[in-house]
Amino acid sequence: MGAVPILGRGMDKFFEDLVGIIWGLPMICLLIGAGLFFTIMLKGIQFRLFKHAIDVVRGKFDDPNDKGEINHFGALCTALSGTVGLGNIAGVAVAIKAGGPGATLWMILAGIIGMASKYTECTLSLKYRKINEDGSINGGAMYYIEKGLGKNFMPLAYLFAFCIIIAALGAANMFQANQVGAILESSFSIPPVITGVIIAVFTAIVIIGGIERIGVVASYLVPSMAVLYVLGCLIVIIGNIAQLPDVISNIFISAFSGSAAAGGFAGAGVKQVLIQGVRRAVFSNEAGLGTAAIAHSAAKTDEPAREGVVALLEPFIDTVVICTMTALLINITGVWTGPESGVNLTAAAFDKGLPGFGTYFIPVAVALFAFSTIVSWSYYGQQGAIYLFGQRAVTPYKIIFCLASIVGCIW
Repeated sequence: MGAVPILGRGMDKFFEDLVGIIWGLPMICLLIGAGLFFTIMLKGIQFRLFKHAIDVVRGKFDDPNDKGEINHFGALCTALSGTVGLGNIAGVAVAIKAGGPGATLWMILAGIIGMASKYTECTLSLKYRKINEDGSINGGAMYYIEKGLGKNFMPLAYLFAFCIIIAALGAANMFQANQVGAILESSFSIPPVITGVIIAVFTAIVIIGGIERIGVVASYLVPSMAVLYVLGCLIVIIGNIAQLPDVISNIFISAFSGSAAAGGFAGAGVKQVLIQGVRRAVFSNEAGLGTAAIAHSAAKTDEPAREGVVALLEPFIDTVVICTMTALLINITGVWTGPESGVNLTAAAFDKGLPGFGTYFIPVAVALFAFSTIVSWSYYGQQGAIYLFGQRAVTPYKIIFCLASIVGCIW
């Protein structure tokens, strides 16, 4: 019997080491290097066309005759609902806990650089998407790998499609559902199995309608929850506005000098601060991962670059705005030196600014953010399944995906 726990610890250590290697400095350099390359080659497109991107999202250039399934705003919200999730609440807290206040600056810079990466991958996705006879769309990194790089790179396309299925079922569904189940149980004594069933039912209702319904739900859910969360952060920040200059100064100083603080924080060198900031930015906004390109490929447009311009707004909204709000909240309340981490650290920051507020606000925010991620990623995994197994895989995939929410909550 003792072999099972030992094996479990061995597997935990193996995956912990693997994650450390994958998300180490080489990967950080690759992601940031690619973003800088695109920024330079595209002449700072995230700055030049920022206003144009807003005009496109507002529908200024919409053409109802263009091929696609959802409008620009729906595509943006669908992709945002996949990126705006626990990374904005728990991930930022982890970065600051592990890397100190300076991680905030590197996170923001990574988000700005990532805007060029997001433009590039989503433009490619529109250029090489597959339009079916019934008007439905298939797109994503697997298609632009296949069509853009050629048949010799098909194994890479298959690998991406396989990984997107696994990520959709695991990180985007089971993990998100697990965190919702855990926080609702601890806050409101709701049994995880009940939470899992509710998530599964609501997910089924949304995803049965396909990308059109996902886009409609995301168009209402994402702006509402983003505004609600940012307002909550602003209330606390404004209440401590006198400390803001010192907080900003500390962020800049620790970004280039590392951090060391009392209260259980051992300190972090500049390398660690940099890695933590970039890690959390990429985990949150997914720039360079090829995932959001799947949602954007369904947009109604015949101009690939136009949807790419829309996509560059994602890292700005997700990281530069929402993640920064979380970071300022945690820094300005000073709770990052305490014992809490992850979601509990963000909740503690809200509670310190508004006593009792975080206890109720964070569970609701986590539930909304997680559900939006689950719904959008269902479509990402579905596209991976279609690429590997064809249209016949859609129904079995949707059933398995919904059941995974229940498993995630109770496992």
